[in-house]
Amino acid sequence: MTLIHTPVFALTGGIGSGKSEAAKQFAKLGVPVVDTDEISRALTADNSPLLPEILRTFGAEFFTTEGKLDRTKLRNHIFGCKEERLRLEALMHPLIYDLALQQLHTNADQLNPPYQILVLPLLFENDRYQSLINQSIAIDCDEHLQVERAMERSQLSAPDVRAMMAAQLPRINRISRADVVIVNNGTLADLEEKITEIHKKFIKTCIVSK
Repeated sequence: MTLIHTPVFALTGGIGSGKSEAAKQFAKLGVPVVDTDEISRALTADNSPLLPEILRTFGAEFFTTEGKLDRTKLRNHIFGCKEERLRLEALMHPLIYDLALQQLHTNADQLNPPYQILVLPLLFENDRYQSLINQSIAIDCDEHLQVERAMERSQLSAPDVRAMMAAQLPRINRISRADVVIVNNGTLADLEEKITEIHKKFIKTCIVSK
């Protein structure tokens, strides 16, 4: 049972699937969006209180001489070793959850929207959020598009992208577990049109359920 007094729909998808663009479209439609990726980036930004703990856990080799976190080096390290990835997740996931929950409560109390979107790349890999979620939405696309889009967006190599894909839930498992699947093999305009239609359905469902 959700702890938030407005419905929360989780938005998930593999790297390069288009979930960030989907989240932007929901936001354009006036839906509050809480993005755990953004929270994660804030937690590893310069002067974040979490950085000393990351330094103690992983060592100075993952920091520049100016004391900034070398995200690229740390990312390559954790995606090359499951145990190291789990160590980082153990540090960050509880904090990400607390901040996401705080934002969801604030949105519900101050905006009272018909529903909210919670962007969770690892929705099905992490049971922590299940009690908050009313429905799950998976953005899906062909794997070769995932690789192309991720390489273009993040300037990653194909092997790097595939290593990140391998660390996530297999695509078929994500699709089978999601309540709603949005296929994103087309253009950005196609995606926007699909989300607009789904938004209309969500609004009707939320109004009826009140």
